[in-house]
Amino acid sequence: MAKSWATLGVDLHVEPTGTGGLRRGLTDALRDAVRTGRLAPGTRLPSSRSLAADLGVARNTVAEVYADLVAEGWLTARQGSGTRVATGVSRTPSGQPGSAVAVPAGAAPRRREPDRPRYNLIPGTPDLASFPRTEWLKAARRALTAAPSQALGYGDPRGRPELRAALAGYLSRARGVRADPDGILVCAGFSHALRILGAVLRARGARAVAVESYGLHVHWDLLTAAGLATRPLPYDELGTEPRELLEAGAVLLTPAHQFPMGTALRPDRRAGVVDWARRTGGLVLEDDYDGEFRYDRQPVGALQGLDPDHVVYLGTASKSLAPGLRLAWMVLPRSLMEECAAAKGHADSCGVLDQLTLAEFIASGAYDRHVRSARLRYRRRRDALVAALAVQAPEVRATGIAAGLHAVLRLPSGTEPSVVQAAAWQGLALHGLSFYRHEEAAADRLDALVVGYGTPPDHAWAGALDALCRVLP
Repeated sequence: MAKSWATLGVDLHVEPTGTGGLRRGLTDALRDAVRTGRLAPGTRLPSSRSLAADLGVARNTVAEVYADLVAEGWLTARQGSGTRVATGVSRTPSGQPGSAVAVPAGAAPRRREPDRPRYNLIPGTPDLASFPRTEWLKAARRALTAAPSQALGYGDPRGRPELRAALAGYLSRARGVRADPDGILVCAGFSHALRILGAVLRARGARAVAVESYGLHVHWDLLTAAGLATRPLPYDELGTEPRELLEAGAVLLTPAHQFPMGTALRPDRRAGVVDWARRTGGLVLEDDYDGEFRYDRQPVGALQGLDPDHVVYLGTASKSLAPGLRLAWMVLPRSLMEECAAAKGHADSCGVLDQLTLAEFIASGAYDRHVRSARLRYRRRRDALVAALAVQAPEVRATGIAAGLHAVLRLPSGTEPSVVQAAAWQGLALHGLSFYRHEEAAADRLDALVVGYGTPPDHAWAGALDALCRVLP
């Protein structure tokens, strides 16, 4: 009969095998668990007293089994460290007794780690080293202490009411969004939100979504996976041109800070998008991915504030805090909430504790303080980039730098591929502008680099900047 034990905070299923007695059966079972990899190297086993009690056998039997396996090299036993699975033991998928032998730990072949870039300048991730751990822990403690027990259940698919209330207040105040808690749906990241919207649009009969000529393929691929074609809009020196929306069922835009070009959608074009939505019943999907970070301009309010009935506002904590939180939100027209909540599922799929913590983080003012601090940090990095270019690469012009966490560096025609290759040789993870261009876009093919200055930690920024300047023409 199979036995299980629960000691020292660990569980393990062990089933003595064979007909040669309990000691031999237990020895074979543990040896087989190590050989097949079910017990990983370094795993600590329970004490002989604990395992004997769980199995209902004499302690001496277990001690003798451990001693036999130590002698064979399957286990190690050290004073103060207990009995553990040995490292460097060869394992075979067959698991047959006698099909493998123990080998010295130093003889195990080492797998070579792939080369990693020294500096990551790909946009999309903030400085993770600056995550406000202390304040976040304080908020988590307060939130968990105050949370009712039922908050730990499956919950409302729209998200915790505490977070939706905090977001409604913050977005109204800081981004000009017209929101109330009942109109907010919390999601597990922007991609999750886009999958939900893609499913709803397809169910409503939409066949295509207009997108910007430059953007992220992962977003376009999510729409394609939902059965929607993506149609790129024209792009000129004034930014995205919305006049060719035509028969699209929706349009996905980054109006406050076009990604990656860095321009804000002009007021007349913002009005044109809203007018199209009103005339056709189409939806505007507004991706406000880094709206908190602006430096040399007045903040650009959310497009949603112009017409909440036709604009879906999408925001995220991925740039302001960390993408690993997997927290994003949609402010939805009332006509969409029921469908989007159903598409998300019957229970909240986002971590409740993180939702409660973010709600407390916002309500306490810690989020505002963090954003202001981060804004100063990223502005200093942007200024250092501009200053370095002026000295070391005066022919290279940085654009799109009035806001956000990245810059576009314009290059001489035809040089983008060679510069990107040279960057790789310098240990820089870096994308050219062509990486973000829709394959059907009619926009001019510009040569440029898209440099994310948010990702490197503070201590690495100077080195990353020097390496970047070395590869510029």
